[in-house]
Amino acid sequence: MRQKGGWVYIFTNRPNGILYVGVTADLVRRVGQHRAGEIDGFTLKYGLKRLVYFERHDEIVAAIARESAMKKWRRAWKVQLIIEDNFDWDDFYEGIL
Repeated sequence: MRQKGGWVYIFTNRPNGILYVGVTADLVRRVGQHRAGEIDGFTLKYGLKRLVYFERHDEIVAAIARESAMKKWRRAWKVQLIIEDNFDWDDFYEGIL
């Protein structure tokens, strides 16, 4: 998962819970940091450790643009995106290691 480009990801605290959309060049490292509580802010405050969605982009600028757009989406659109690929809101963390 450490490739040129970028990743957009969504974290939650539980199925249908609080959502956080983020972007990174290194998905494994970033998810590990969030799960370990190393990143202060929204994800730490609300205990968002469940990786429920991610997508890869060939260029980091495309990932940043996608993240920016997704942050403006209605919650229902984000939930729909998640359940299209992850109906049970499973944590994908183990699968990316």
